[in-house]
Amino acid sequence: MAATVWKGQLQFGLVSLPVRLYSAARGESISFNQLHAPDHSRIRQVIYCQAEDKPVPRNELVKGYEYEKDHYVVIDDEDIQNAAPKTAKVMEIQEFVKAEQVDPVFLESSYYVAPEEGGEKPYALLFEALRQSQYYGVAKVSMHNREHVVILRPANKGLLLHTMYYVDELRQVEEFRTDTSLIKERELELAKTLISSLAEDFQPGKYHDTYRDNIRQMIAAKVSGHKVVEPPALKMAPVIDIMEALRRSLSERKKPVQSAPASEKVAAKEVAQKKRGRSKAS
Repeated sequence: MAATVWKGQLQFGLVSLPVRLYSAARGESISFNQLHAPDHSRIRQVIYCQAEDKPVPRNELVKGYEYEKDHYVVIDDEDIQNAAPKTAKVMEIQEFVKAEQVDPVFLESSYYVAPEEGGEKPYALLFEALRQSQYYGVAKVSMHNREHVVILRPANKGLLLHTMYYVDELRQVEEFRTDTSLIKERELELAKTLISSLAEDFQPGKYHDTYRDNIRQMIAAKVSGHKVVEPPALKMAPVIDIMEALRRSLSERKKPVQSAPASEKVAAKEVAQKKRGRSKAS
């Protein structure tokens, strides 16, 4: 079973149910250790006390907040627990918003919301009501030493929770804009046709991190003492005329119907003649 990252009560109106949160996704990457170049021995990071000029063990560490230069106040776990708001144990849905109004750029981390014993029916009720109404719930919850605004939405099998970036955390880039007056109607029609020709059902299982796969293959090759082969460079053709590029893209998508070989045509003709002969005889 996945590790629980939060446990408490989920409330909407006067309805309350016990739930747990499990991490729904996490990034995967290949990590490397730092080695000493001359002898390839592992480098260890040492926690060092500047005042006593010596290394210190982790069990002697405490949290501290620098309120002015070189002056700290010590904060312990009990202080943090006492300062935690009610959302540390209760996640209350404050409002419901149309799903189409939630820009995915606001969504941060994803979690599965699972009901605890006794909460199955109200959980199912909230799930089905959100699914049929096409609304999302907006709530607040405290975890990881921070209060989050979260989005609750119905997935295929249950409720998903996404922590949400605050507006002031989004990067407003002035250059991020689009001038649609640059395009012509014919170009737009060809682009839409190309999109239709490439349209498929979303199947996330067919996508892989090629970079990570290449790193693993490279590591395996080096461990085996084999030479690392560099993959061929991707050649990008310069786009001279966007209309011509769209037309070529569409023509490459169209697969010509292959005609049957001559021997197959002759055999099919003989079979047809035999059938006609049998029908006449009967």
